Amino acid sequence: MNVSPRRLDADWLKEGAVATLLALLSRDGEEARVVGGAVRNALIDHPVGEFDIATTALPQEVIRRVEAAGFKASPTGIEHGTVTVVIDHRGHEVTTLREDVETDGRHAKVVFGRDWERDAQRRDFTVNALSVGRDGEVHDYVGGLDDLASRRVRFIGEPAARIAEDYLRVLRFFRFHAAYGEGAPDPAGLAACIAARTHLDHLSRERVRMEMLKLVVAPHAVRTVAVMAEAGLIELVLACVPQLASFSNMAKLEAALDLPPDPVRRLGALAVLVTEDADRLRERLRLTNAEHARLAAMADGWWRVSTANAEQDGRALLYRLGRERFTDLVLLAWSRSPQGIADHAWRELAHLPERWAPPAFPLRAADFLARGVPKGPALGAALRAAEEAWIALDFPMEAASIAAIADTAARHAKAG
Repeated sequence: MNVSPRRLDADWLKEGAVATLLALLSRDGEEARVVGGAVRNALIDHPVGEFDIATTALPQEVIRRVEAAGFKASPTGIEHGTVTVVIDHRGHEVTTLREDVETDGRHAKVVFGRDWERDAQRRDFTVNALSVGRDGEVHDYVGGLDDLASRRVRFIGEPAARIAEDYLRVLRFFRFHAAYGEGAPDPAGLAACIAARTHLDHLSRERVRMEMLKLVVAPHAVRTVAVMAEAGLIELVLACVPQLASFSNMAKLEAALDLPPDPVRRLGALAVLVTEDADRLRERLRLTNAEHARLAAMADGWWRVSTANAEQDGRALLYRLGRERFTDLVLLAWSRSPQGIADHAWRELAHLPERWAPPAFPLRAADFLARGVPKGPALGAALRAAEEAWIALDFPMEAASIAAIADTAARHAKAG
């Protein structure tokens, strides 16, 4: 860590929306702190995306103070003590300190409190239970600073008890280990996750999707997914035999090509061999239509992609698929090829979109109507045949070549 263990020197504690909120809520007998991921990430120089603020003030008092200061407050989760405060067009969640009084593995009933230590103890992992006040002092009640320094993801208290409060914590354990952990997962946490794995079937598919898409792009995803596969968790979640070598190679290829980690592409490498796999994942993870379409395109003939006649065949593939799906398919095929990530021919094929942009098909319906092709099925057939011939000839743009293609397609359409 780049700071003393108990102090954080961050600009957002001194100025801006977060500093404003902390000042509003840390007076007249109340206190507010930034909690969780923002503190964790700031301490290890990782980007901070969202700021969660906890306070001793009750929700109605939060709303009163915020609105008196001229800001908007929305009771987005007020039954759980959460108010969303909008400052400078950005929402910040402010939550009153809580204690769980009843859980069923998915939901918790809570009461509000004023005890920062008890609030910390109800969280999932030690590294997520850190808090910092406006003075920069970091508060740690559960050993999170030591675990963060050691890159260790550890449940707070008894792992089985934490998991029973919300079974999604099984997946969160692996996701956070993939993001922040080093070495093997915490043994006690791993054993508890394996023991609780059958409860994953009771979780909403949307929540599982969110965790898995984050997990597969984490810095240590490859080795973490391998541990999950050994524990039988991947088969339970994705209902497949995981393609670990393809998944590992995909991560290496993205790094070698300077591509950002892509969750859908990595999911395809891990779990998609045929189109039915894409369909199954859509149901298992409640994927969006766009995510399913990408996976289905990856499944459609990846084994036919090769580096033989790569330039011309690659141009045809790029024309038909577009840049994103072309890259998906080529990288999937490459990740399962025997050549490896250093192969020059595969690299050239992957870089094709940087060298060549597909042209627009130069013929239109009017070109065939002028050649006597009637409207209806014959016209559609002529257009399709002409486009296929144009692709097969490697996209000629000379007028004579285009006219010859149109003449041939029109003649066959009229004859057929």
